[in-house]
Amino acid sequence: MTYKPFSERYTHMTYNRLGNSGLKVPAISLGLYRNFGETDDFAAARDMITAAFDLGITHFDLANNYGEPSGSAEKTFGRILKEELAGYRDELLIATKAGYDMWPGPYGEWGSRKYMLSSLDQSLLRLGLDYVDIYYSHRFDPDTPLEETAGALDTAIRQGKVLYAGISNYPAEATTKMIELFREMRTPFVSHQPNYSMFLRHAEEELFPALSDGGIGAIVFQPLYQGLLTTKYFEGIPSDSRVAKGVDSISADQVTEDRVQKVRELKHMADERGQTVAQLAIAWSLRNDVVASALIGASRTEQVIENVKALDNLSFSQEELTAIDSILKG
Repeated sequence: MTYKPFSERYTHMTYNRLGNSGLKVPAISLGLYRNFGETDDFAAARDMITAAFDLGITHFDLANNYGEPSGSAEKTFGRILKEELAGYRDELLIATKAGYDMWPGPYGEWGSRKYMLSSLDQSLLRLGLDYVDIYYSHRFDPDTPLEETAGALDTAIRQGKVLYAGISNYPAEATTKMIELFREMRTPFVSHQPNYSMFLRHAEEELFPALSDGGIGAIVFQPLYQGLLTTKYFEGIPSDSRVAKGVDSISADQVTEDRVQKVRELKHMADERGQTVAQLAIAWSLRNDVVASALIGASRTEQVIENVKALDNLSFSQEELTAIDSILKG
């Protein structure tokens, strides 16, 4: 596929600096956690990725265990990159992660040097790449010294297999320590990926201030709380929803009447702003200066298009923010 010149393709995308680094990321990034594996529709995956690129989404986020079976999302993206986007590698920001269970035995998860470096080599092979732009430690490992995990990421960068280091799901105290370690090693550490949405705001308490003090940017995931911050559950639990299918970390007991009622109230505000609830929720997640990008997931191209339109209205009045807080705390 041949794409229009950059200036014509990316007219509506916003690019934000990631912390104090020189790296810019699109305000909305596409995560390949679900719907991009071997058991999913390849044509649909290809259409979502190429449509996202056409809309200015240059950042694609993966992990070694994404897809069903684990690793297949990286294979899918690698194939699409080769067949559709091969000439655009330098316009892409490709990230992957390691931390969760990936292969049997004592070396297939967490944050050891052996696991982190072995997993990276496997990811590069699946992706068909010589390097990734950001490589993350996917979760805090309480049994491995932070010095070891940070050192593994630093080694990967010095080997030329990674450009920037990142961490995900780390608590504030461990994050501050990682910032200090990377600073001592002069490692280009740029990003933290926390779970953050209107329904999950604990990152505001200690993590965001720690990132701001350390000059590190946040790329937040699940800004729609796995679909609950949409109108999907207004009439009960749809048969095609993640809840009904029993996938991911959301379950029926999280779809409470209280939460659904809050989303109904948020919809009134979204209507007044000329947005969908999803667009409102994404725009809200980007309001904090430390948040450079919101990671969205998608099962259809139409969802990618709708979510990018959140960028049409990112500003909030103080009255709106106060009203949202009142709804969420009510």
